[in-house]
Amino acid sequence: MDSVSVNQFRDNLKTFVEQAVSNHTPLKVTRRSGEAFVVMSADDWEREQETLYVLQNTSLMRQLSESAATHARSAGYTPKDEEINEITGL
Repeated sequence: MDSVSVNQFRDNLKTFVEQAVSNHTPLKVTRRSGEAFVVMSADDWEREQETLYVLQNTSLMRQLSESAATHARSAGYTPKDEEINEITGL
């Protein structure tokens, strides 16, 4: 993650915000006191929150683990052609 001073951030606010939003790259902004904050797009923030929710939810993590194991054994459910067509809209 790139880091800039709060003064650099203030002087180039529009550019840094555009980079965070369009490139999906967070930016660490440091203050003289040593404290810092991060600038990131709202979409990236929401994705991070969803990821944290899943990682902290033991039930969901168990389901993901079981699903991955089933997939690795090729023992999972195989949809019929008409089900795949319905999903893909063909």
